[in-house]
Amino acid sequence: MDFYITKEEVVKSLNQTLGVVEKRQTLPILSNVLFEVDESSLKLTATDLESEISTTSTVSNFKSGGKTTAPARKLSDLCRLMPDLVEIHFFLDGDNLKIETESGKYNLSTLPSEDFPVFEIEDTQSQINISSQNLKNLITKTSFAMGNQDWRHYLNGLYMMIDDKVITTVATDAHRLAMATSSLNEASSESTSGIVPRKSINEIGKLVGDESENVVIQLGQTSIAANVSGTTFVSKLIEGKFPDYEQVIPSGESSLLVVDRKNFSESLGRVSVLSSEKYKGVRIITKENSLNISANNPEKEQGEENLPCEYQGEEIDIAFNVNYLQEILSTIDSETIEINFFGSEKSCLITDPNSENLKYVVMPLLI
Repeated sequence: MDFYITKEEVVKSLNQTLGVVEKRQTLPILSNVLFEVDESSLKLTATDLESEISTTSTVSNFKSGGKTTAPARKLSDLCRLMPDLVEIHFFLDGDNLKIETESGKYNLSTLPSEDFPVFEIEDTQSQINISSQNLKNLITKTSFAMGNQDWRHYLNGLYMMIDDKVITTVATDAHRLAMATSSLNEASSESTSGIVPRKSINEIGKLVGDESENVVIQLGQTSIAANVSGTTFVSKLIEGKFPDYEQVIPSGESSLLVVDRKNFSESLGRVSVLSSEKYKGVRIITKENSLNISANNPEKEQGEENLPCEYQGEEIDIAFNVNYLQEILSTIDSETIEINFFGSEKSCLITDPNSENLKYVVMPLLI
């Protein structure tokens, strides 16, 4: 193996693989990245046994091909700190990976490429094309509500469902729920769904930018693959049945609050400074054309603000975890939000008046 590549090309590829490489590994080779070189390209692959990422970059001068594995983080740090636009020479010398530039020589240990785990990719017919921007949007507007190390392992991921020309993402930690949908240009060949692990959906979110380029998604029974701009990410899915989220979304007769999103968020931020550190609770009392927000804490400190609003329905006195409300407000783009209340002890439904594709459910605090 002997080739030259520019700093920018190799750094970009190494950066994309680092998210999968675990810092503390029981198997030393999982800290390494797999090099595969042919006449025109360098393919880098990293895995943590639950997911795998591989990315291809262009070599500037090819001498000979081959395979090896080398420490991912050391490689990334070394190449990142080299001068811009420099051409880097990589070649194997026995069990060592030699790296040379005009001014420096470096020597890294390797492990045999034959020992690098092969990730079994599921063969699936269910494939869709979606723009990077749309996929990023779906992930951003729902993934914050995923469970984190919940004993109900099926909550620790993002539920994704593809049905005909619609893709839906849902996340819940049993305290709040976020749901988003988006239309597809072409219908999927079959309906399919799965729970993508927290770490994996975050990696897919990093891969897709705000550009208009397309992402190819393959969602199978046990795995998901995402391909964008020469980079492929594959992950196992979480086993288990995701909750029936449609049953969680409240419906029926309700009271409707319409309020300025920015003003509401800023008021919540100020008042919550004096909320309980443990519960982060804020109390909301709705009246016609007036919204009262208050909080207090065990030190007998309290804060209160009144906001103008549009309100239709019976007076509601309800409390929420302020962090849950703020995370939802930060994902909504419109100037106003709508909150449907179904009683003081029942979950509320928060929506964007300009989009039918977003729904948020928050359970109240009983304080």
